[in-house]
Amino acid sequence: MPTTARDAAPSGGPVRPDQVTLTLLAAEDALALLELEIRNREQLLVGAPAREDDWFTEAGQRAAIAAAVADREDGRSLPLTIRLEERGTTRIVGRLNLSGITRGAFQSTSLGYWVDHAATGRGVATHAVRTAIAAAFGGLGLHRIQAEVQVDNDASVHVLQKCGFAEYGLAPSYLRLGGDWADCRLFQLVDSRWQPEQGA
Repeated sequence: MPTTARDAAPSGGPVRPDQVTLTLLAAEDALALLELEIRNREQLLVGAPAREDDWFTEAGQRAAIAAAVADREDGRSLPLTIRLEERGTTRIVGRLNLSGITRGAFQSTSLGYWVDHAATGRGVATHAVRTAIAAAFGGLGLHRIQAEVQVDNDASVHVLQKCGFAEYGLAPSYLRLGGDWADCRLFQLVDSRWQPEQGA
């Protein structure tokens, strides 16, 4: 999942870190995610892999969630929802995924996220990414996080830079997004304090 935080007019003021939480993706999230996918379809058509029409159905979302949960159980990814608490209500406003988790000599994962266009510009993505960094370097015990951003997605670049990611390259025709191959800027964040697990 590529990083996607396209420019949009914020619908409210900046949010506090404690208003943004990440929760494990679950089957009961299907309807909320379906509504978000439909509402953000135009933005996601540009910054995400091309989707068949059945993706935009409850059955399609349930199938995608089941596949993501299976990957998590196999240790290959950590699929999460981004939730925002406001005025006593908490709602899903996006997705964040740590995918392609690789152990051995690499100890790395790829970060991807997207946020509802109605909630962008308020710091939601930044708080979510910072929480994901803590999970990757904490509970998952990884050494490196990478992220790929389309060359014109300045909003996502800004989020990554605020979170300490360093740009290390440009990859032409790197990801097939929106039905075409996209050039991507490559970023990484390394945990310099990483130590192998005892006995590993």
